[in-house]
Amino acid sequence: MLIDTYGRVATDLRVSLTDKCNLRCTYCMPEEGLQWLAKPDLLTDDEIVRLVRIAVTRLGVSDVRFTGGEPLLRPGLVGIVERCAALTPRPRMSLTTNGIGLRRTAAALKAAGLDRVNVSLDTLRRDVFKTLTRRDRHQDVLDGLAAAREAGLTPVKVNTVLMPGLNGDEAPELLAWAVRNGYELRFIEQMPLDAQHGWKRDGMITAGDILQSLSTRFTLTEEGGEERGSAPAERWIVDGGPHRVGVIASVTRPFCSACDRTRLTADGQVRNCLFAREETDLRAALRSDAGDEAVATLWKLAMWGKKAGSGLDDPAFLQPDRPMSAIGG
Repeated sequence: MLIDTYGRVATDLRVSLTDKCNLRCTYCMPEEGLQWLAKPDLLTDDEIVRLVRIAVTRLGVSDVRFTGGEPLLRPGLVGIVERCAALTPRPRMSLTTNGIGLRRTAAALKAAGLDRVNVSLDTLRRDVFKTLTRRDRHQDVLDGLAAAREAGLTPVKVNTVLMPGLNGDEAPELLAWAVRNGYELRFIEQMPLDAQHGWKRDGMITAGDILQSLSTRFTLTEEGGEERGSAPAERWIVDGGPHRVGVIASVTRPFCSACDRTRLTADGQVRNCLFAREETDLRAALRSDAGDEAVATLWKLAMWGKKAGSGLDDPAFLQPDRPMSAIGG
């Protein structure tokens, strides 16, 4: 069991498969990209599957989310999913992606055992998408979303970050579009994930702003805490149902007290929080022939030291130095 000193138990594993991405979102990385990890530094497919197996069979993990960078850029992704789906007990598996490669991979991922996807899409406007991502791939994301729905990777969740002066006015239209297409929309407060450190607390669109904007067009009924559990999103029923919309207020309404996540970076480091400054090296243990129990013990120790909160609710918060593309969301 992955328990910390505050009694929280981590059952949700986020696995970053690569630090590379085929977009250059302004709130994530500079236009020229970052210095990518060298291939020998990345976990191999076998190492990823072994760590997932240890997490599932020895440490009580029941949910596995594959992230990046952009996980669809990982050549062995389908095989990794298939091998993890064969574990006993079988974990629930999902994928967070920018959606660009989903049209050609959704069916194969479903057949391999993936349960569902989260797709990042911040705007319905092609020109705004190009400005935000520095790439003209808007239609590819829309096609990927449709392919995921058709493949049965449901519920298809859409993650959206709103920013003033770009897409800050799109909340009602985005929700209307999601309802029409059967997607579950989740707005995420912008967090300090950018390598260039351009995030400013006083310039962000808050959860309160988002809900106020949505309420100009929809009737929202709060779902309630019992339904939420440890999920980061507060959810609202839209116009009486059955559709729902979520808001992840990481900055203004932190949910650290219910956090159930443990994170594995693309180069094999355990992070007990997305914004942690300390890491525990599992890759070195694997490559020095440590046994499963020794690796599991290292993992337990890493989670035992988890802090009470992320620090995002502190106005003096400074971004971590490590590029977020290798850590995963």
